[in-house]
Formats: sequence, C-alpha cells, structure tokens
Amino acid sequence: MTLPAHLPADELRTLFLFTDLDDDQLAWIAEHGDVVEVPAGEYIVREGEPADCFHVLLSGTIAMSRLVGGEAVETTRTEYRGVYFGAVQFYLNDDSARDYPASVRAVTDVAVLALPATEFAAQFSAWFPMAVHLLEGMLLGMRKNNSQIAERERLLALGKLSAGLTHELNNPAAAAGRAADTLRDKVAGMRAKLAMIADGKIAGDQLKKLVMAQDKFVKKVRNAPELSPLEASDREDEVGDWLDDHGIAGGWDLAPVFVAGGLGVEDLEAVETAAGDAPLEGAVRWLAYTVETESLLREIIDATARISDLVGAAKQYSQLDRAPYRWIDVHEGLKATLVMFGRKIGEEAGIRIVKDFDRTLPQIPAYAAELNQVWTNIIDNAIDAMDGSGTLTVRTGRTEDRLFVEIGDTGPGIPPDVRRRIFEPFYTTKPVGRGTGLGLDVSYRVVVNRHHGDIQVESEPGNTRFRVLLPLTEETDSAS
Repeated sequence: MTLPAHLPADELRTLFLFTDLDDDQLAWIAEHGDVVEVPAGEYIVREGEPADCFHVLLSGTIAMSRLVGGEAVETTRTEYRGVYFGAVQFYLNDDSARDYPASVRAVTDVAVLALPATEFAAQFSAWFPMAVHLLEGMLLGMRKNNSQIAERERLLALGKLSAGLTHELNNPAAAAGRAADTLRDKVAGMRAKLAMIADGKIAGDQLKKLVMAQDKFVKKVRNAPELSPLEASDREDEVGDWLDDHGIAGGWDLAPVFVAGGLGVEDLEAVETAAGDAPLEGAVRWLAYTVETESLLREIIDATARISDLVGAAKQYSQLDRAPYRWIDVHEGLKATLVMFGRKIGEEAGIRIVKDFDRTLPQIPAYAAELNQVWTNIIDNAIDAMDGSGTLTVRTGRTEDRLFVEIGDTGPGIPPDVRRRIFEPFYTTKPVGRGTGLGLDVSYRVVVNRHHGDIQVESEPGNTRFRVLLPLTEETDSAS
C-alpha cells in the first residue's frame, strides 16, 4: 500500500508524541513532515552522519545499533508505533546535536515520518520555550557531571601512576644515599693510607707504580662485566686464596671487593710486583679502597641516571612540554607508560613483559597525552586481570593504511556478554572502589572520536588482546 506524502492532522494525533498538540501545531507537523518508506535491510540513519531529520516510526520494525570496538552492537529493536529516533537532540543549538548518535536499520519494510531538524527546532522553541530550557539544562548538567566524573577517573589513574613513580624513584634515590654514605667512610680510610705514604713507608718509584696500577684498576672497575652468582663465587674463592697465601688478613672481606670491580688474581700479582719491598698488605688495602670508591661512584651515577630516566619518562608521559597535537612516535608514549607501571610489572611483581615493537613504523599525527591515557587504561586493566601472575605483551605494527598497537594479557579472558558492553560509560566488572567504568569509555572516545581510529577486542581464557588502530595520515578536522 502506498502511503500519502504527508499525514493528515487527525492521524498525527494518534501518535503519542503529538496527541496534545493544538490544531496549529498539528498543521505545521502535517505540512513539514514527510512520510518516507524504507525497504527491509536498508539504513534509515547512520551513526556519525549529519543529523538532518527527526524520525517517528509509523509502521514496521526497526533496529538501533551503536559502534563498539568497530562492531555494530544492537541496542534496541522495536515495532512500537510512534517511537522516535534520529536527530533526538534537535532542540540543542550546539555541536552535540550535529551528528546522529546511533544507526537505525529497517528490519522489515518501514514507514517513518521525517521532520527537518533545523526547522523543527525553531518551531519547538516557539511552542515550548520553558521545556526547551529545562531540556537544555538537564543535558548540560549531565554533561558537566560526566565531565567531572571523567576528570575524577583521570585523577585516579594519575594517582596510581604517581604512587608507582614515587616507588620507582625511591629505590635509586635510596641506593644513591647509601652509596654516598659508604663513600664517605671509604674516603676517610684512603686519607689514613695517604698518611702512611707521607711517612715514607713506600718508596717514590714504588708509589709511582702503585699509582699506575690504581689508574688501571679504575678503568677496569668502570667496565666491570656482569657475573653470575656462580662465576662471582668461583672468582672470589681464587682471589681469597691468593690473599691468604700472601699473608693478608681478612681476605674473605677483600675478595668480593676486587671481584665486583672486575679484578682477578693476575691484577693482584701486578700489585705485588709494583710494591717491591714495601708492605704488600698496605698496598693491597689502599688499592681496595680505590676499587670500592670507584664502585660506589658508579653506583651513584647509575642511580642518578635512573632517576633522570624516570623523570624523563614522566615528562614524556604527561607531555607537559609538548604541543597537544603533533606528529609522534607511538613507541615513546608506550615506553613512558610502561615505566610508570614499573612497580606492577617485572619479575618481582610476577608479571613478565614482552615488547614486540616495529621500529620501521612512521610517526603519526596524534594527541600524545590522550593516547598515553589510552595505554594506561588498557594496561592497567590487563594487569588487574592477571592478578599478579602472567605475561603482558605490547606489540606494534602496520595493517594497510593504519598503525596498530596491541596490548595482550594471559588473564582469564572477557566473557562475550561483558565484551559487548566494555566500552559503555560507567560499565565495570570491578568491585566497588576499584573502578568507575569510565576508563575504556574514555579510551574509546579518544581513539574513535578524537583520532578517527578504532579499538578491537579479542578474548578467550589465557589470551585477551586489545588492538588500537590509528590512521597514518592527518585528518582535516583532527586538530580543530
């Protein structure tokens, strides 16, 4: 049956939306509302397209869906006559009403009443000015609340990372403090040995040879190799036996000092030759002080370098000194984020980290700090899912015209019914006090809306992977 192009006023009044309109208002609806017939299977509106029309269902069955993780998830299916969709926020005069918030597909042959959003907004404001103000106030209030809660979510994430960063900074800072305190004692001991030299107990030519040996020792300490516990133990036994054989007391105490500095029996024999007739024990202990002080200096340098690296990572993570939108290397943000999680990953935490980075990837246009928040949310969820035992995998690569970042964990997996909802605002499976349900919602909006990318999720027990896809080229409206 072919429907008329416009519905008469008396038929419009049978729709619950228009029941209480007066005759003039109904006449306007009848004049401006077009009856549109849509075959089964076709879309009436598509998510993200310009919101041109406000639609009212006249007959047939429709299905509403939202894009979640790149997949269309059906949220509503109805045949109820009079339901409305499309430009449902037509009365708002701002950018939030610019695009359709969801897609609607005709399940069967469908007839809808289509009203032009711009003209309807003007009439609606004239007919119901107070209602418009109330609706605007309600929506603005909801947005403000959502914004505040989202800000709270960001602060909670920052708090977690700050705690981790504080822990990471404390370790090298404490190590540097201990090394500096020990170094003070060793320097005092060296002064005592210098006093012995000043008394003339070591001849000048012998002293020159010992100083040359000291310089060689310092160079060796600076490049001392890493030894396994078994290798270190064997070498300490060799050095200890040599010291005992040469009548030097406390060889068990001196041996670890020389071995840790990369020195062995052959170096001590060179000291014996350089000392000549001078007491060997005094020469050995003086050089032991040299080795210890150089080792302590290296420890201090390593600790302060670690602190500098952590501060640099925090700076990279927060992007405090960078423009918000620029061309970036995603690996920098990923590495900085992993540093922030240093307290939660690693052998001590029970979570192994595997990094598989494609270093040939080009830089991409992005909001770096916002992407770092995405990595934070996904990695934090992965760590929580593994509950102190498992493997965190971070991969990067390229697929067609997009770059991907894949973050995987070996946790129990995400059930299908949960997976369909994980990007919904306020949806969380975490206990009260541990999750707000905004982390993945924020991530979705940053990737999809802000960067015109996509998030995909695959999950089964022992293998959950979040894949973030980002365009390699700059969108014309990305930086607006």
